[in-house]
Amino acid sequence: MSFGAAFAPVFVEVGLTFVLLFWAGIVRVGMVRRGEVKAGDVALGQKAWPEKPTLLINAYQNQLELPVLFYLLMVAAFFSGHMTMTLAVLSWLFVGSRLLHALVHVTTNEMRRRFFLFLAGALILLAMWVVFIVEVLVSGG
Repeated sequence: MSFGAAFAPVFVEVGLTFVLLFWAGIVRVGMVRRGEVKAGDVALGQKAWPEKPTLLINAYQNQLELPVLFYLLMVAAFFSGHMTMTLAVLSWLFVGSRLLHALVHVTTNEMRRRFFLFLAGALILLAMWVVFIVEVLVSGG
């Protein structure tokens, strides 16, 4: 599998992370400039931010948690020569779950839907790790 094909879902996940980061930044700076939020009130934390920037930054921070295991797996699988079509398909499913999770996070923030999307992504990622480990053990390294 080519580098581009293997890493396309990684590039989408990285793109999602940066979109959320810059979107949150634009919203936050705009609110401070318009006087909706006083910089001194939020200098030490997020508690004073209104809902929209809080939803955005929470969605961004969530992209720095579970996806770390995804990034590690993708690099390990590709550079060890164990990137399979199964892993490639599962990687797209994982990224799809992350996109939907982020969408719910920044729109309705409906907890039940968000939880099940997170759980789906976590289970897909677990399956990816199992596939990778079995592939490594079966091939002898």
